[in-house]
This record gives sequence, C-alpha cells and structure tokens, in this order.
Amino acid sequence: MAKFAIVESELSKVRICLRCKARNKAGSIKCRKCGYHVLRPKRKSKRVKK
Repeated sequence: MAKFAIVESELSKVRICLRCKARNKAGSIKCRKCGYHVLRPKRKSKRVKK
C-alpha cells in the first residue's frame, strides 16, 4: 500500500476495464483503450490467501 493517505485515495479511484484490464480515470464511462462500457472500481485492499 502507499505511504500517504492522499496517494492511496487517488489510486483507489481508478476504474478497471473487464475486457482488456486497462486502468481508466475515475469518472470514465467507457474504456480508453478498447471502448468497452463495463468498468469496475479498483479493489480497495489486497486479497488474503486462505
């Protein structure tokens, strides 16, 4: 995780394309790379192995 809280909050605003896995801006509606309209927010925390 990032050292500073401000940086951490900015990194978590990123949206990820479900088709090509590209990173997009926070307010984007479609992917900048492939034009796909289904985007998910970036995960807030790391996954833990079971």
